[in-house]
Formats: sequence, C-alpha cells, structure tokens
Amino acid sequence: MQTQGHYVSSPNLGQGLAPTQLTPGGDFGWLRKNFQWQAKDGGQERSSGDRHGHNIVAADYGYSADAILRTAPGGSFQAANLSCTSCHDPHGRYRRDVNGTISTAGPAVVGSGSYTNSTNPDSNASVGTYRMLAGKGYQQKLSSGSAFITDPPAAVAPVNYNRSEAMTDTRVAYGSGMSEWCQNCHGNIHSSEGARSRQHPAGNNARLSADTTNNYNFYVASGNLTGRQDTAYTSMVPYEMGTDDFGVLKQVANSNGSNLSGPDGSGNVMCLSCHRAHASGWDSITRWNNQATLLVSNGRYPGIDNGASADDAQGRTEAETRKTFYDRPASRYALFQRSLCNKCHAKD
Repeated sequence: MQTQGHYVSSPNLGQGLAPTQLTPGGDFGWLRKNFQWQAKDGGQERSSGDRHGHNIVAADYGYSADAILRTAPGGSFQAANLSCTSCHDPHGRYRRDVNGTISTAGPAVVGSGSYTNSTNPDSNASVGTYRMLAGKGYQQKLSSGSAFITDPPAAVAPVNYNRSEAMTDTRVAYGSGMSEWCQNCHGNIHSSEGARSRQHPAGNNARLSADTTNNYNFYVASGNLTGRQDTAYTSMVPYEMGTDDFGVLKQVANSNGSNLSGPDGSGNVMCLSCHRAHASGWDSITRWNNQATLLVSNGRYPGIDNGASADDAQGRTEAETRKTFYDRPASRYALFQRSLCNKCHAKD
C-alpha cells in the first residue's frame, strides 16, 4: 500500500480494516466505512461513511454525493457538485509573488509553495498557493455556489507528510487564514442563526487567551498538566501561529520532532484545530471521537475486539481507532483519556 506523497484515498476496505493514508488532510477511504453498534440504552446507533468527510463525487473511485446534506453546512454549495476541483485549482493558476500577494497573474509559477524546501518567490518568479488551493474569484462551471471571496491560507508542510506518527508528529505550520478560506463554502457556519450554527470561535481573530495558551502548553493528558511550552505541540490539535511570514513557517514545519513548541501568545483556533480537511474516522470530520466518553480506556484504544464500552468503541476495531490517531501508541495518553478538547480547555 502506497503511503507516501499525494495519496489521499485507500481502496475499498473490508470490515475491521482501517484506511492507510496518513496525510494531514485525512484519507477519503473513511467515507466508505460504515459503523453501527448497540448503545447502553439498547438503541441502535450508526456512524455512516458520508458523515466522515467531504463527500467528493468521483464515481470511478467509488465516491458519491452526500446522502443527507444537499448543501454545504453554512453555505449554498450543492453537494452533488462537490469534487476535488471545488477546492483545488486544477490548473494551478493561483500564485504567491514576492510581496505575498495572491493572484492569477504576475510572474510565472516556478514551483510549489507548499513545502519547507519550496523555492522562494522573487521579482521574476511566483510559487503556487498552499496545496494549489483556489483563491478570490474562483468558481467551477458547475459549482452552483458563489465565487470565492477569500484567498488560500499561509501554511507550509514538511516534505515527508504522509506517514505514521507513532514516533513523531507531522507538523504543518499553519500561519493564518485557514478558517477564512473555509468560509468560501461555509460562510455562515459561525452564524448564530440556523439549525447548523456553530459558536466555537475560529479564525484570525480567535486568539488563544492567556489561560487557553497556558492550558495548551501545560496539558499532556487527562489529569496531567505538567507539560512545557517547548514540547507542547500535537498535530492532533494544531493551531495557527498568527503569521503570514513563510520564512518563519518553513522553520517550524517538520516531521522529525525538531520543533514541538506550543503557542506563544499569538496563536489562534482554526477549523483544522478540530477537523481534518478531507476525511477522518469520526463524524463531522473530527480528529478524535467527540461522541465518546473515553478516547483511551484502561490503556487501550476502544475497540469492539477488546472489550471496550460499545459507546466508546462505536463499532470500530481497536486497529481502526488507533489509525484515526495516526498510529500513536495509546500510552501517550492517560490510562483513561478523555476528549482532546481539554488540550485547550483542560476541564478533564
């Protein structure tokens, strides 16, 4: 199984087997994994595949439109028209110049702008936007949505990014603008109106307070607040650094554990602090299971094959649950680990 580079989809997998691609955005293979279980109250619960991510329409690869949501939550984009090119410009026209300006004109694109080893733009050359994400004015011919009003975020990924995190994290240096870019399709997701409104702050103005910054840096696991700022970072709960300086971002992004520093007072929450961009093993594309009491139970990831509570395992095998943690050993957490919301809120 290929697990390096630009691979974002595992083939159709059998029962109990987890998708294997470990890019920061997640494996679309989770869209084909359906889970069901009997809850404590005796009712039948279900976690359907189309709740696990952005349901791209790609019939040749077995992907179809969302069976429930007809439009993007908080927006008007039609689910039936969602594809990879809804977010990524297939022609790579969007570019970043030496002044940091993003446009579809200017000096020729001479390389990717996504990685720590990417060429820097100069007066004669531009680089591509992060992950070839589209910017202002972008609109698919059949998009059924409004043209984009926000440019791609400032972010840099390490060269080796599709990998197990059993030993070290894959740290994408998110600088600024991710949540603002997501609002191209989910413009009202933080509105107080509507059944799908979400109130958690996110974006360039959602700065981590002094208390939240301290929580992030001190929190290690449930009941353990002995951490330090220089070793606090986890890619399970990433944050934006509050900068668009690509020189700084290139110094921070890594996959070898060389920089594990936590927020220093300028960080902010973004959509990807809690969600993956493509797909995950959990409902609402979350990085961890927000519907379970325990993420680790008696030192093991909950699974239907190890005696865990059905409400914690939620139809997954231990191996499937571990893969959603990108192969991290359960011993990295508390014996009875609760939600990773506590990385910022430190309530359990």
